[in-house]
Amino acid sequence: MIALSLAASTTVKVIRCATEAKRKSLAKPCHVCKEKGFYICKICKGNASIQWSPLYDPIHINPCQCPICDGHRVQRCLNCLGRGYY
Repeated sequence: MIALSLAASTTVKVIRCATEAKRKSLAKPCHVCKEKGFYICKICKGNASIQWSPLYDPIHINPCQCPICDGHRVQRCLNCLGRGYY
């Protein structure tokens, strides 16, 4: 029973991988992210933090982790959803 389910899951993975490879070979490359799937965060501009003030108090501006990239400095391309192609 275990061997059968292992063989079935391996077969599904192979088919999924082959389908993804065929889709990638026929697809157009994403020019927004230059086929990488990610680009520099547009909110923090790659700094990993933003300047934030709860009530727009110019004296008390706090650095805060970027809510879009979570401090990773890059964000997934919204044009190709991180795949690098359409």
